[in-house]
Amino acid sequence: MIIRIAFLIFTFTTGNLFAQAPPETPISPEQETRQGPPKPPMGKRWVLNPDFSDEFNGTELDTTKWYDHHPTWIGRPPGLFMASQVSVGDGFLKMTSKKLEKDTIVHAYGRDITFNVGGAAVVSKKSTQFGYYECRVKAAATTMSTTFWFSSSNNFTGPNDCDKYGLEWDIHESIGREGDFSGSYFASGMHSNAHFWYTDCDGEKHDYRAPQVKFEDSKLTSEDFNIYGGWWQNESTASYYYNNRVPKHQKFYDKVKDKPFDQPMYMRLVSETYPFPWIEIPTAEELNDPSKNTVHYDWVRAYKLVDANDSNAVFKSRLKLYNENVSFNAAIISQKESNTVEIPLTYQANKDREIELKLFNSKDEKILETTLQAYAGYANLSYTIKLESELVEDTTYKLTANIKPKGGDKKKVLDTSTLYINFPK
Repeated sequence: MIIRIAFLIFTFTTGNLFAQAPPETPISPEQETRQGPPKPPMGKRWVLNPDFSDEFNGTELDTTKWYDHHPTWIGRPPGLFMASQVSVGDGFLKMTSKKLEKDTIVHAYGRDITFNVGGAAVVSKKSTQFGYYECRVKAAATTMSTTFWFSSSNNFTGPNDCDKYGLEWDIHESIGREGDFSGSYFASGMHSNAHFWYTDCDGEKHDYRAPQVKFEDSKLTSEDFNIYGGWWQNESTASYYYNNRVPKHQKFYDKVKDKPFDQPMYMRLVSETYPFPWIEIPTAEELNDPSKNTVHYDWVRAYKLVDANDSNAVFKSRLKLYNENVSFNAAIISQKESNTVEIPLTYQANKDREIELKLFNSKDEKILETTLQAYAGYANLSYTIKLESELVEDTTYKLTANIKPKGGDKKKVLDTSTLYINFPK
């Protein structure tokens, strides 16, 4: 049908409502860049997932959601994960690295391991599967990592029953300064990976990776705050979002399993050491410099997809995640003569709202008025307007949409949008 063709073309070319040109100026702590999930699939709505969302506005870590350590990993030598290096204050989750006064030997994994750098890790207590995840963070100005990633804790049985696999999804990994080492490029831009950790039936271990997704940038990750986002769409694909950039996409390694990323994973926020010669170990001077040694996570947010009209999926939140709006997916659409009109539209609402729809004829006379319930979140839906009689062919009608408070001041309009509908001969 004509209206559907027009909609599909629009979705393909502008599927990300937030896609803009890269910012010309650095991102200041007071200035947010692109945030929030991308346009949802037709018939779906993004809602906040509170189990993996935190604004870090308190004075201590929310232990109902997070571990202040990694429950199954003590750190990559010489960096030891230490709960003492995790703090919350001034609106941030802070991970502060330090040079240990003396070598610390920890007996783990059947051997003695020597550590001399204090790092940090925060891990979700729940696992999750599919959804959009993003964080706003400023890296430490050292060679300690600043990361935002997910992984499974257990080995899952592979397709041959005698094999096993685990999953790791790295939305972003970085360091905060450059240097004379091969991984110096990790100090700028965004770097995303997906690992299919596979143990075959002979016990041999493999790291099967999807092609890395990279966003280049001239600025160091420690110069200012950046927003890193990842959409785990399904078992086979993911998409990545960096500030205001157009998204990039990734297909997971699928030579062992057709749908490899089929298991839930835990969220990880980690500051660790990387091995030389890839990344050099941070110096004692930078580790003990308060102006350089701290990663600042401003917030982390997670969203899940629900049916657009699911009234039970709303998590009550005081956050103003959206500049509330309603939008048609095109300025003009065409449709065959009928007494029903299919209208694709999107909206963003911080609370449950109402969308008032009014249809006008060519003489600007109102011929229909109806109200659509708009549940909190970011929705993409098709709404059917039913008329008592067919609309006239070779005529253009006007449809207005006003998003308004629910049950409140009927005159107050949060946003409005207009669509013209043609009925050609």
